Amino acid sequence: VEGLDVMPRYDVELASGIDKGPEGELLTRAEKTTRLTVVPEMVRSVKPIADFVALRKLYRLIRQGNYEIIHTHSWKASILGRIAAWWAGTPIVVHTLHGLTFHDYQPWLVNRAIRLSEKICAPMTDHYISVSDITTEKALAANIDRPDKFTTIYSGMELDWFLNCQADPQEIRRELGIPLDAPVVGKIARLAPQKNHDELLKAAPEIVRRHPNVRFLLIGNGVLYDQILEQVRQMGIAENFVFAGLIDRERIPEMIAAMDIVAHTGLWEGLPRVLPQAMAMGKPCVSFNTDGTPEVLISGKNGYMIERHDTAGLTDAISKLIADPELRLKMGAAGRKHVDPMFRAETMVEEIADVYEKLLKTHSQKIEKFGKKH
Repeated sequence: VEGLDVMPRYDVELASGIDKGPEGELLTRAEKTTRLTVVPEMVRSVKPIADFVALRKLYRLIRQGNYEIIHTHSWKASILGRIAAWWAGTPIVVHTLHGLTFHDYQPWLVNRAIRLSEKICAPMTDHYISVSDITTEKALAANIDRPDKFTTIYSGMELDWFLNCQADPQEIRRELGIPLDAPVVGKIARLAPQKNHDELLKAAPEIVRRHPNVRFLLIGNGVLYDQILEQVRQMGIAENFVFAGLIDRERIPEMIAAMDIVAHTGLWEGLPRVLPQAMAMGKPCVSFNTDGTPEVLISGKNGYMIERHDTAGLTDAISKLIADPELRLKMGAAGRKHVDPMFRAETMVEEIADVYEKLLKTHSQKIEKFGKKH
């Protein structure tokens, strides 16, 4: 939104729900960037009455706005948004897939219901933007829509925050109570089942045995906090774990600066943003082979990619990097080169604008007809 809004071609407005959690800071940021409409009834969980109210509000908003393009994100907002846009006669509807909402870890009925909702909305969708090639492949395998309606655009970010971070790692370690000479393995993720901290906890005792002064720095908060804290206590490695909690997004580069290695053990994710963030700061990554991970992590070059649930492989990869500072520097340097400019926000915005331009040309008659009605 910030990138498109400065382009003369586009007048951008944003509509969002409001859930409790770290996303609140994005609403504050959005208010400073563009016109923002908050729809309180639009929440992540399925609530039929609230969903219907949200749908009506979105329809009225879209109808009054006379938008030529509606671009949706996330599952619930995309279902309601695409239906509302179709109802209002919007000429072009784009949806970004940040990963597929249906996956192997869901109950069968939930999985099928989400698949069905995507198929129902497919005829209302003119184009999809996927954050990774594997996301497109999975959508096609599920027969969501035609191949020609998909474009991969990697999720951009303020890469200079990470490339040019001036934070003093030792100062951050002092703040967190981490010994200055301790190797630090970091994980940035909500403490939630999807992020699979359990796998890192399984690997931790053996890593601690090999490297007794190692510290595991966990950034994030969530429903599993108490459970994870109790687990490390029962394993007798509580002193090797540092829980930093939820932090402001501006402080993420500082936290990565204090790490030597970044671990990602999530079970599903379109493309883990923490990987390019860590690489931009010259940190080697150890990650499970999850969805779009192979598109950013080249195993043996800028880190190690491990098959999901391979605890021994995870243990060995982290231990190898702890034991070899020169290898960490070599892989870190390769990572910095790999992510720039691929994951720059500017690159993403330009590619999204290209998709818009093509759709505006191919849907010119539809837009002209829409303009006459409004």
